[in-house]
Amino acid sequence: MAMTPFGELRLSLPVSLLLYHLPLEQAFVISVLGNMIPPTIILIFAAQFHKWIHKKSGFFAKKWVNYLAQVQNKFSGKYQKYGLVALVIFVGVPFPMTGAYSGAVAAFIFGLPAKYSWPCIFIGVVISGVITTLVSLGLGRLF
Repeated sequence: MAMTPFGELRLSLPVSLLLYHLPLEQAFVISVLGNMIPPTIILIFAAQFHKWIHKKSGFFAKKWVNYLAQVQNKFSGKYQKYGLVALVIFVGVPFPMTGAYSGAVAAFIFGLPAKYSWPCIFIGVVISGVITTLVSLGLGRLF
């Protein structure tokens, strides 16, 4: 469940804690590790996939490459300085459409190096896991 793009920790932690009654440490570690597999794959292969698409597609690939270069140029400079901190916050806040998947894609689009992005995504996933666990345990006491 933690590896699904829409579920991530927001699904795996409440289900493992409240439905399956797994121990807190086990549920947390398995969920965080499971949630880190997809962004790791995205960060490793996004550049190669991008190059492959560029070779195989004609007109649309050129438009995409130009757009991506424009976004990266706009992002560079003063924004890139805070990009990694913003990445931690973006991944760490457990809202819909934020998380490890979106963070990995955003890191690629904004040209953040994978070797710096991965630890930031991991920190964000741990923060999100703590928040989701606290909310899950609080809701579990209500029911």
